[in-house]
Amino acid sequence: MITQDHAAQKPTTAQAITGTPHYAAGLTDWQAICVIFGLWRRQAMRLFVGALLALAALACGLALMQASGLRLAGCVLGELVVTTALLRWVGVGRVTLRYAERLFAHDAMFRALADLRVWFFHSLAHGAAAGLGFRRAGDMLSRLVSDIGTLDGLYLRIVVPLVCAGLTFPALLVIIGRQSLALGLCVGLLFACASFLVPWLIARSGQKAADQAAHLLAHLRISVLDLVGGLREIRAFGAEGRMLARVQAADAALLQGQMALARRAAFANALAFLFGQMAIFLVLLAVGGVMLPKLHALEGVSILFLSVAAFESAVTLTRAGLQAGIMGASARRVVEMAVQPATAHAQTAQKDAPEDTHIRLDNVHFRWAEDRAWVLKGLTLDIPAGSRVAILGPSGVGKSSLAALLLRAATPQAGQILLGGEDITTLRADSVRTKMAWLSQATHLFDDTIRANLLLGRPDATEDELWKALDEAAVSEVVRNLPEGLDTWLGEGGIRLSGGQGRRIALARTLLAPAPILILDEPATGLDAQTEQEFLRTLNAVTEGRTVILIAHRLTGVEKLDRIWRLSDGLAKAAAA
Repeated sequence: MITQDHAAQKPTTAQAITGTPHYAAGLTDWQAICVIFGLWRRQAMRLFVGALLALAALACGLALMQASGLRLAGCVLGELVVTTALLRWVGVGRVTLRYAERLFAHDAMFRALADLRVWFFHSLAHGAAAGLGFRRAGDMLSRLVSDIGTLDGLYLRIVVPLVCAGLTFPALLVIIGRQSLALGLCVGLLFACASFLVPWLIARSGQKAADQAAHLLAHLRISVLDLVGGLREIRAFGAEGRMLARVQAADAALLQGQMALARRAAFANALAFLFGQMAIFLVLLAVGGVMLPKLHALEGVSILFLSVAAFESAVTLTRAGLQAGIMGASARRVVEMAVQPATAHAQTAQKDAPEDTHIRLDNVHFRWAEDRAWVLKGLTLDIPAGSRVAILGPSGVGKSSLAALLLRAATPQAGQILLGGEDITTLRADSVRTKMAWLSQATHLFDDTIRANLLLGRPDATEDELWKALDEAAVSEVVRNLPEGLDTWLGEGGIRLSGGQGRRIALARTLLAPAPILILDEPATGLDAQTEQEFLRTLNAVTEGRTVILIAHRLTGVEKLDRIWRLSDGLAKAAAA
């Protein structure tokens, strides 16, 4: 029972490209990342062991490079400094530990991502789900696929390399400083610049660009889904060129954003490489005794090999600096989607919804974001329990926004919504939603059986109750004539049924919920005129005794209503019933 409020949330191309988010929770990237780390507590030991294995593999790698340098220099000078056996054991140890680290760390990361996905879907189901219908499908897809997928690098590409750099830095200072304090300080400073300063600068300067790239990707997915999902209508109205141009513009904007990030990455890599070459040059100067205390050839070659190995790992952190901005933006988009923004009434929303279902809206003002136009400007409505009312108006006037407010998917900036005399913001959201059933203009039928789709409305419903709901929706005969009855597979979106039959299955699912208030948001969308009238007559018959709030563009003449309002300029005007 989820739909998209295209009217209330039709971002312009400019807004979509600049990435102005809806439902902004006010989280910073760091706060969102802390939430993600908190969700990985169950895998903390595995992640810790993975980091330890990475440190051990790094230590073996540095030892191998230094020992190789000593061995090579010793062979040239005719001295036996490092045995072949030592090199063999250190090399085998590095390979083994590297493999174990990859195996263990990646396994820990996959488990952590699994925990994140479970938390994400659980949060949607129990907290933010009511608001999903008022988001764009392409943006949802981008958060579910790209953003969560990006977060696997948070541990593997940022945390682990950062921990390794934290070991390498003091190791360089100690090992090189024992031979030459001045050289150790110089090489250590250059390593700190390459491993810590450059990544931090690139992460900070590229944060806005990374955030924009995430929103550009979401905008591209929105454009592509709009093109594919509405292809029949687009062709019917000859709008292929315009829609294709929109997709191409989104693709070009994304490519431009990615190129900007690539240029930043190239500059950062070049800077880190320059620091590495400066360190090598200083070591060579020390070996020659120029400007620095002279090093013995053996120590000089071993330090040279050690420096080369250390600065190779610094390049990984340079890339991580750019990825940090991307991952921060991804973490924020994931957390914002699953966590409802705090409201002034969050601490007091502990009461259950009252039995009385009288609804009153008193001087309600609402808009979706601070930089968006007001949707409702002092809306006042009175809907007695058991009454049947219609809210009419064209697209964009705020009809579906009103449904979002009633379902606690959004909160008004001013005014009150009262349910049974209680301010709705002081009532628990799940309790409010038990009083309301929603049949939207794009209610989804899942790629499952009729039975499974119906049980979404009421999981504990018996077989008799399922058939009763189908009878009330006037679709039971259709289901009985299917080869497998209730266990017939519907296909994605109910493709195996006609449009009218699919809407009636959705209606049966809504009727299964024992809610005294029915919110019907364009319930007959997509049906031909005759099927629409038959569907609305069925609604008239099966909704007796419940409060019915019908949201529509127009009336067909078969509705049974007590009151009609027309929304215009954020206000409601009474019309003849």
